[in-house]
Amino acid sequence: MKMYVDLIILLNFFLDFILLFTVSVILKRNVSLKRISLGALAGAISIIALFINFSSFTLFIFKIFISIIMVLITFSFKDFKYTLNNLIYLYLVSIILGGFLYYLNNELSYKNTGLIFFHSGVSINWLIIILSAPVITFIYVKQTKKLKEEYAKKYEMKLTFLNGKTISLTGFLDTGNGLKDPYKKRPIIIISKDKLNGYHPKTILVPCLTVNKESLLKCFRIKKLVINNHVISKEVLVGISDNNFNIEGVDCLLHENIIKEIENEKNN
Repeated sequence: MKMYVDLIILLNFFLDFILLFTVSVILKRNVSLKRISLGALAGAISIIALFINFSSFTLFIFKIFISIIMVLITFSFKDFKYTLNNLIYLYLVSIILGGFLYYLNNELSYKNTGLIFFHSGVSINWLIIILSAPVITFIYVKQTKKLKEEYAKKYEMKLTFLNGKTISLTGFLDTGNGLKDPYKKRPIIIISKDKLNGYHPKTILVPCLTVNKESLLKCFRIKKLVINNHVISKEVLVGISDNNFNIEGVDCLLHENIIKEIENEKNN
């Protein structure tokens, strides 16, 4: 089997550049492409050491050492936590990208040696790696950002009915939910009807504006509301939705004024 060392170094530079660039985007490090290139170059050149007869443990330590060098060159050293987070995300992204490439390798290659695979010279899989790696990392970054944004708006809730029964829910901050009852200006949160678990509260009808029309929303009072271990002091009404929310794992839509109360307490 022929080994094209120059192509191996070039491919590893390309992959290391993508990994470091992805870490920079996810963690918002805003480093220059020059520093990312230098970090990727350090990782690419170190691939030559893999042809040295190291023991498995020595090779493992060497790889960790090179990873640290790559992170320091690219992002510099500010403090231990900063550097550790850079290193952790470098390995996380490497696992994601490596897993996809390993899958493509198994599906499309004829012969392989680890993640570097050949067949009668340079395999067409080199081209597949070059084309697929940016796409894979782009999808990963996009999904990671989406999850972070959604997670930041999700809250753990405990809602206690007037009969004393308490249920645990996952709430979502809906910035479009500005509902208040016109009588006492109480904020209204919206819960899926199926989460009432057979509870039949005494309801009041609150006028609300939906898309292109006005309607009446069934609401009821509660005994207690706890969000992220914070007891909400203001009185809250709960509106009943007949449909489930089109947000994964969400049982309740929160009012932004309630969340502001929690944030204000944190800042004081």
